[in-house]
Amino acid sequence: MNKITTTTLKKMKVAGEKFTCLTAYDASFAIAQEEAGVEVILVGDSLGMVVKGQNSTLSVSMDEMVYHTSNVSRVCQKSLIMSDLPFAADITKEQAYSNSARLIGEGGAHMVKIEGGVTMLETIEFLAQRGVAVCSHLGLLPQSVYKMGGYRIQGRTSQEAEQILNDALELEKAGADIILLECVPTELASRITNSVNIPVIGIGAGADCDAQVLVCYDMLGLTNGTPARFVKNFLAETHSIQDAFKTYVEQVKNSQFPADEHTFN
Repeated sequence: MNKITTTTLKKMKVAGEKFTCLTAYDASFAIAQEEAGVEVILVGDSLGMVVKGQNSTLSVSMDEMVYHTSNVSRVCQKSLIMSDLPFAADITKEQAYSNSARLIGEGGAHMVKIEGGVTMLETIEFLAQRGVAVCSHLGLLPQSVYKMGGYRIQGRTSQEAEQILNDALELEKAGADIILLECVPTELASRITNSVNIPVIGIGAGADCDAQVLVCYDMLGLTNGTPARFVKNFLAETHSIQDAFKTYVEQVKNSQFPADEHTFN
């Protein structure tokens, strides 16, 4: 695998070649994922739940995100490192830029991920103009879980679907490099993927997205409680964590994952 950049991912989309993304929070998992061929490693604020044991992502601090991002970036030579801006780290565009600079400068990230639709347009444009690569997260927004009334599927009504589609189009115009769609119907995700020129990563968004992402602990069967519908335990059909990562990569690229049972209508 050659060094992965935003240009690489855009070329893969044009060529119809799917790519993969997994979360990692430490050096050992990052090394194993890169060796398995995972193109994008996401240092997610999901660490609040799977590492810290909290019931949401909202407790994660900037210092924690910088720490975990640096653990991952220190050992990766080829994968693109994406890091979440945690809750309340992007209240103003200036704050978003300052915190993005920390994730990139101190943490070694190549891209930041920001939750939110058109309300974040000014921020996305501000960052893009200053050379920050951005992934815009739409659909289910974990940092807004209390406002959304829980972890619910988004975009099921025609009005909601049109809003998410419009958000994606406007965010691309503002300078977003990637769209991430979480927990939206397959048909909507397909429309968005075909409507934008930038890559679309899905989680619970069907097989038509340009890429897939899962929380690494979930796809290894370490979910605390009942796994989400979009989760598959790849360790159950392999003999090691390394093989589970390789199988995930193979099944995403061959369009075997996600299957119908992992998606929403």
